[in-house]
Amino acid sequence: MLLGPNFVETPATVKKRYLSSALTALLTVSLLGAPLAYQADARPGQGSSMGSRGSRTWSAPPATRTTPYSASPMDRSITPRTDPMPNSGFGAQAPYRQGMGMQGMRPRHPFLTGLAGGLLGAGLFGLLSGHGFFGGIGSFFSLIGLLLQIMLVVWVVMWLVRRFSKNRTTGGAGANGFNLSQGSTGSFAPSGATAPQSSALPIVASDYQAFQQTLLDIQNAWNQQNITAMQQMATPEMVSYFNQQLSALAAQGARNVVSNVHFIQGDLAEAWRENGMDYATVAMRYSLIDLTTNATGQVIEGSSTEPVTVTELWTFTRPSRGGRWLLSAIQQASGS
Repeated sequence: MLLGPNFVETPATVKKRYLSSALTALLTVSLLGAPLAYQADARPGQGSSMGSRGSRTWSAPPATRTTPYSASPMDRSITPRTDPMPNSGFGAQAPYRQGMGMQGMRPRHPFLTGLAGGLLGAGLFGLLSGHGFFGGIGSFFSLIGLLLQIMLVVWVVMWLVRRFSKNRTTGGAGANGFNLSQGSTGSFAPSGATAPQSSALPIVASDYQAFQQTLLDIQNAWNQQNITAMQQMATPEMVSYFNQQLSALAAQGARNVVSNVHFIQGDLAEAWRENGMDYATVAMRYSLIDLTTNATGQVIEGSSTEPVTVTELWTFTRPSRGGRWLLSAIQQASGS
C-alpha cells in the first residue's frame, strides 16, 4: 500500500504500527535465542544431581581420590528432608562454630566459670547482707588463704586439662590417613576412600565391575532412548527423570547423542546397609562424546570430535538378600 504525500497517521495507526514492530522484534529475539534453551550437558542426568541415597540422601558423600572435594546436593529427590537444616552436610557450618561473634573465641571452661560465679555470688551476698564485699566468706586473711588454695587447685586442673587435650590430639593423629592406592586407568581403586567407612558392607571386585558396566549400559540406553532397558538398570525414580529429560529434548525437536564412552577411574566413597537394602556410592570419572542435534542432524550443542571428561558420584542400591545393582542417584562432583 502506497501512502500519498498528504497522508497523516492517526494515533490509532501509530499505536498499531508500534505494536506490530514490538511483536516482530520479540519473535526475532525468541528465534535467535532458541538454541540457548538446549541443555549443554545433555548426557543422562544432564549435569544435575538427582535421585535418592536412602537416609543419606541429604548428606554429602565422603571425599575420595577421584572426587577430593564435596558433592553437589540433590536438585531433585523423592526423599523428604528430615534434617531441619537444609543441605546438612554440604559445607554446613559446624554447630559449635555457629553464632560466634568473635573469631577464634574459645568456649568457656565449665569449672572455671562455676568457680568465678561462686566467688562473685559470695561477694554480692556479703554486700547485700551489710558485711561488705568480703563479709560473705570470713575475714580478709581467711579470704587470702582460700584464694591461694583455689589458685593452686585451678592450676593443677588446667595442667591436667592441657595434658589430656595434648594426648588426645597426638593419639588421634593419622586416624584418617588411609593409604590411597593409585589404581590403574580404567579401573576402580577399592581403597581410594579418604574417610572411614560407616558400615561393614563388603564391596568386592564383581561389584566394581557391575558399577562400571552399568555406567556404560545406561549411556547406551540413553543414546537409543530405550526406556525399557533403563528400567533394568535404574530405580523407578531415576527412570522417571531420564524419561522426562528425553521427552523435553524431543519436544524441542532435539536429540542427544553420546558415544565413545571410556571409563577412566573410580573409587568407593561409602557403602552401607539399611532397611533391608544395600547402598554403595562410587566416584567415577569417564569421557564421552556428548552432543545435541536438531531434527535435521545439525549439531546444536557439543562437539562430534572433542570428548568431554565428566566426574560424578553414582549411588547404586540392591536388596540385601541379593540381586542386581540399580542406579539410584547421580551427583555432580564439586571442583571438577
